[in-house]
Amino acid sequence: MKQYFDEIALHTKGRGLYDVTSKIIDWVDKQEIQDGLLTLLIQHTSASLLVNENYDSDVQTDLESFFSRLVKDGDSLFTHTIEGDDDMPAHIRTALTQTNLSIPTKNKKMLLGQWQGIYIFEHRYNEFDRKVKIHLIGE
Repeated sequence: MKQYFDEIALHTKGRGLYDVTSKIIDWVDKQEIQDGLLTLLIQHTSASLLVNENYDSDVQTDLESFFSRLVKDGDSLFTHTIEGDDDMPAHIRTALTQTNLSIPTKNKKMLLGQWQGIYIFEHRYNEFDRKVKIHLIGE
């Protein structure tokens, strides 16, 4: 059994979904593992990881619209606002989504569905450098 670790860095330019599928596909293809399990972990509390549709960009727009309605920026309910009106809403968005993903691989390919992609879901308005740790284990 072999395993590999790495990191993908991405500079986000504000709230939204950022497709990192191709970066991860390229990385998996370069490893010496045919079949295994890929684990992704974003090391942030105001951004998350999603597997979602990568065909129609309306899905991304609708996800953002839904989360904006669900968790309002600047809500007087929140006391944790040290970094601005989007600070606590970003933490709640992260709590409602995922910070890690596990994806099986076979023949050096992630076993994603035809229309599935992997996204960093940035929950803050400002620009950030986000890091996703990658771990692949298998044979």
